Amino acid sequence: MATLGPNKLNLLDWAKRLDPDGKTAAIVELLALENGILMDIPFKEGNLPTGHRVSVRTGLPEVYWRQLNQGVQPSKSTTAQIDEGCAMLEAWSEVDVKLAKLNGNEAAFRLSEARAFLEAMAIEHASTMFYGNSSASPEEFNGLAIRYSSTSAANGQNIIKAGGSDPADNASIWLVGWGENSVHGIFPKGSKAGIEHKDLGAQTVENAGGVTGAKMLAYRDLFQLDTGIVLKDWRYVSRVANIDVSALVAEASDADLTKHMIKAMHRIHNLSVVKPMFYMNRTVFQYLDIQRRDDVKGAGMRYDEVDGKLIPSFRGIPIKICDSLLDTEAAIS
Repeated sequence: MATLGPNKLNLLDWAKRLDPDGKTAAIVELLALENGILMDIPFKEGNLPTGHRVSVRTGLPEVYWRQLNQGVQPSKSTTAQIDEGCAMLEAWSEVDVKLAKLNGNEAAFRLSEARAFLEAMAIEHASTMFYGNSSASPEEFNGLAIRYSSTSAANGQNIIKAGGSDPADNASIWLVGWGENSVHGIFPKGSKAGIEHKDLGAQTVENAGGVTGAKMLAYRDLFQLDTGIVLKDWRYVSRVANIDVSALVAEASDADLTKHMIKAMHRIHNLSVVKPMFYMNRTVFQYLDIQRRDDVKGAGMRYDEVDGKLIPSFRGIPIKICDSLLDTEAAIS
């Protein structure tokens, strides 16, 4: 499968380029530990302060066979302009100065506290990447689920239904072909790779401990992640939906997950020109791993050792566990 080239930068690459002192890069690395998806996504600086305007091809030009001494009609492709917005994710950290000093290493203590906020940001980012809905929550960007939610839509052919019909007991497997001309992340024009850390130092915190009028001296940190997703070509994402979770947990289902994953692969327009990744939650992956024992259902799945870690893959495409993917999705009709 194709890998990201030097001109397709993930968030860490951008952070290293735009922040030579390494502070932002260090934060991105911490964020990536909690959310590996960040390292999969190629990021691009948007051409708008609030997002990115992209031209999407909606139709191909007409081409003709011709004979000698005969001409052909000129033609052109058709395109549409779409504005993809960025959303602003923020987290504030406040640590009692006295408590930090008691630790003996103020910097290490503050970083330890900040990791909790970074983990929360990572979880929220991954969740919004799949389930963001700017119509219901204007502060969010649109994720993938809202874009692949109907089999009658133009991209409905890239939705594979796995048989579940319960109103709220389903999960999905996603196959995303990341690339500059398919699906990629964005950060606002002129921003620092979409993520910024501000050490605001020691400040007086009002109403400390929830007590009106109480004051406390605290170290304050502000973490900001401004980001969004551009779906430039819907043919490079496929979704296996309606996976019956209760049946998986009870191990009573005869759902052939690998069969659906093969279908998902064949719905992708061209796997060789993108960086494909499978995403699923822990429940679905557990059952997929159990199916690996079956010579037929488990065919194609393997583990490879990379940097001392076992990385699962299916037919050469890495599999990532994403805990932000739900077990309670509504069934797609």
